[in-house]
Amino acid sequence: MAKASRTGRSYIGSMGVFVDHSRVSSDAPWAEWNTAVLPYTVGVEEEVMLLDPGRDWALAQRIEDVLEVLPEPLIGYVSAETHQAAIELRTDPDESVRAVIEQLRGLRAQLAALLGQMGLAPAAAGTHPLALSSETKVSSASRYQLIRQTMRDLATREPTFALHVHVAVPDPERAIDLHNRIRAHLPLLLALSSNSPFWHGRDSGFASIRTVLFQAFPRTGIPRRYGSYSDWVQTVDLQLRAGAIPEPTFLWWDVRPQPHLGTVEIRVMDAQSRIQDTATLVALTQSIARLELEEGYASEAVIASDEVLAENHFLAARDGTDARLIDPTTESRRPLKEQLVELLEALQHHAADLGCLDHLERVAALAAAPGAARLRTHPTGEAGLAGLVATLADVFVH
Repeated sequence: MAKASRTGRSYIGSMGVFVDHSRVSSDAPWAEWNTAVLPYTVGVEEEVMLLDPGRDWALAQRIEDVLEVLPEPLIGYVSAETHQAAIELRTDPDESVRAVIEQLRGLRAQLAALLGQMGLAPAAAGTHPLALSSETKVSSASRYQLIRQTMRDLATREPTFALHVHVAVPDPERAIDLHNRIRAHLPLLLALSSNSPFWHGRDSGFASIRTVLFQAFPRTGIPRRYGSYSDWVQTVDLQLRAGAIPEPTFLWWDVRPQPHLGTVEIRVMDAQSRIQDTATLVALTQSIARLELEEGYASEAVIASDEVLAENHFLAARDGTDARLIDPTTESRRPLKEQLVELLEALQHHAADLGCLDHLERVAALAAAPGAARLRTHPTGEAGLAGLVATLADVFVH
C-alpha cells in the first residue's frame, strides 16, 4: 500500500521506491511510469501457507490473528492475501539476488518464530495437498471482500501459492518490450518452478495444479503482445473506465507491468519450498530480463504466436521439466531440457555481469529434480500427505 509523504510523494512498500505525483499524467494517473529505479533491480514476493501442526498440518485460517501481533521488523514486509490461510512475504528491491535472498531468508525465519509462538507454522508450495474449499475463508480486508463479491464461488476455492519476481526497467517502452519478450520464457519458468502435484489428497497428474486452479479466475494466463506502452495503457484504462476492474492490480496475468514500481512483474511460478530454489529462479528471471533487453534472444515466431505460448503453458503445467514444448521455428516439439541448455549458454555473461552466476549454475539441478518431482517421491509413511506437509514446514527455514 502507498503511504503519502509530506513531499507529495508516495512510498510503495513492496518495492521500497518513491513515486513523484507531480509527474502523474492527468488522463491516466495510474499509468505514470516510475523512472527512478535502477535497471534490473529485483524484488521478491512469495505467498506462504499458514499451518496448524495440531490438526494434522491442515491450513490455519488465522492471517488476521497473525497480522495483529506482527513485530516491528516484519511490518511492511508481511501482508494478507485473498485467503485467510495465506500470507505474503516481500523483500526490498536490490541489484543483487544474493542480498534479496538473504533478506527473504531472514523474513522466513522471523515469520516461523512468530508463528511458532502461536502454535502455527509456515510452509511453501504451490498448493496444500489436503486443502478443501469447504474450509476456505476469505480475508476480511475490503480488497479481498470485493474479490469475493465479484468472483463469487471462485474466491472460496482452495488457496494457491505463487512466487512473484519484479524486475526494474526505468523506461516504459523498454518495459513493454520486456513484457512482450519474456512471455516466450513463461512456460519454461513455470516448468522449473512446478511444485504442486497434489490436490484434494491425491496426485492431480499435473506438475503445477496451482496453475490450473488459478486460471479459473479471469484475467489470468499469458497476456497478449502490446505494440507500445500506450497500447497497454489504453487497454487497461478501458477496463478501469468501464468499471470492470477497480484498479490495475486486478489483472492477474502471468506477467504485468507495474507503473508505480517501474517494474515488470513475473507471476507465473509456484512458490518454492526451499529458499535455494527461490534464489535459482530469481537469478534466472533477472538474467533472462537482461538477455532479452540487451540482445533480443526469443524468436519472433514464438513471441508472435499466442496459440503456441498457450499450449506450451499447458504442457509446462502438466509435465513440468519433462515437457516437450512447441518450437515454431522447427515446427516440432522439443524437450524443454534441451531448450534450457541453449538458453543457459546464452545467459552466462549476463548472469556474470549481474553477479548471480553462482545461483544460475543451480538451474540444471533444479530442472533435474523440480519441486513436483521431489514431492511425488518423498516417503510419506503412516502420516501420509500430512507428513509431507510437515516436511515442507521443516525445510521452510533451511
